[in-house]
Amino acid sequence: QVQLVESGGGLVQAGGSLRLSCAASGRAFSRYAMGWFRQAPGKEREFVGVISASYGVDYADSVKGRFTLSRDNVKNTVYVQMKSLKPEDTAVYYCAAGRGDLKADNSWARLSSSYDYWGQGTQVTVSS
Repeated sequence: QVQLVESGGGLVQAGGSLRLSCAASGRAFSRYAMGWFRQAPGKEREFVGVISASYGVDYADSVKGRFTLSRDNVKNTVYVQMKSLKPEDTAVYYCAAGRGDLKADNSWARLSSSYDYWGQGTQVTVSS
């Protein structure tokens, strides 16, 4: 069992930066692939990025070059550094933990169904 708690969301102007954190409690954090998803009002939840247990990363095209995922297995925390934010990045951001053999370059890593544990989400609002 893994519990996930996101933090770091807020209101930022377009072009600004934010860093979201996802703290995990429970066992064997280092063995999980960690994904980030987001959901805007009236839209479906969408993949943002993933960092695998072996530190492989993959990003949605919409955030590639602007968002960077990292993980600290000592602190049991995964991060997403977001820069050059756009109003269309406004959403609730969720982190999720998936099975350890989930590789970043596997298309399954982009599916929310590949993840077993979810945080409660943190709101990011980008004003124009």
